[in-house]
Amino acid sequence: MAIGVFDSGVGGLTVHHRLVERFPEADFVYLADQANAPYGGRPGEEIVELTKAGCMRLVEAGCDLVVLACNTAAAVALRRLQQTWLPGYRREIGRPVSVLGIIVPTIEAATGLPWEHEAERRGEKVEKLDVLGIFSTPATTNSRVYEIEIDKRRQDVAVFSEPCPDLARMIEQGASREELTAVITGHVTALSKRIGRMPDRAILGCTHYEIVADIFRAALPPGTPLIHQPDATADALARYLERHPELDAGSGGARRFLTTGKAGPQNGLVETFWGAPLEFEEA
Repeated sequence: MAIGVFDSGVGGLTVHHRLVERFPEADFVYLADQANAPYGGRPGEEIVELTKAGCMRLVEAGCDLVVLACNTAAAVALRRLQQTWLPGYRREIGRPVSVLGIIVPTIEAATGLPWEHEAERRGEKVEKLDVLGIFSTPATTNSRVYEIEIDKRRQDVAVFSEPCPDLARMIEQGASREELTAVITGHVTALSKRIGRMPDRAILGCTHYEIVADIFRAALPPGTPLIHQPDATADALARYLERHPELDAGSGGARRFLTTGKAGPQNGLVETFWGAPLEFEEA
């Protein structure tokens, strides 16, 4: 068996890279739905259907556990799939398949609290607010998942989301650092104007953005903490595997990279981030 990692494109490689480092003996299959990337501007039902198709392809490739390394898919589709599709699919194939996302681990990292925790609503005035900025795709921003779930757990954290249309597409297509710097600086400036100041912390709420995390750091005030989704996801997966020793993640260290788009080498930006050339095979 293997662990599947799914994303609309190459952004999920940021999570995949960290998982490979954390679990070097496990077998992994990565699937990029590049034929339909990016997901950020698509209607919700399309995102649900595309995510379901990606999960099924990874199960066909031998994965019993799939990690949605895509904020948009996790925000829009994960709960629907877990509640309405996965139970019947498990019965159909006769396997205990599980699908996890990256938003729950990110919110746990942002709040310092377990997902099960919900704060008691006391209505007391909060003396000092921790302002958290979220940079994400329009679909993730519109879902308000970060605002809703963080507010359930922490009344002293104010969340402000900045949608970044086209940024994931630019990264996917290997845009120049000059182009990316101009766009990212514009989004950071826009968020700070809405807040009235710069955020105290930030989440790069699209895994594509982790590839250009250094540009975000340069645009934010020096020392602004970034909550890194790859690290949070790796920590959460380690806890999940400890709770589920029956899951077989493989032991051969196999690595497969699949794409629904054009098979072959990925763009130079991905190669630079990954540290070596990457060849994708046809999904």
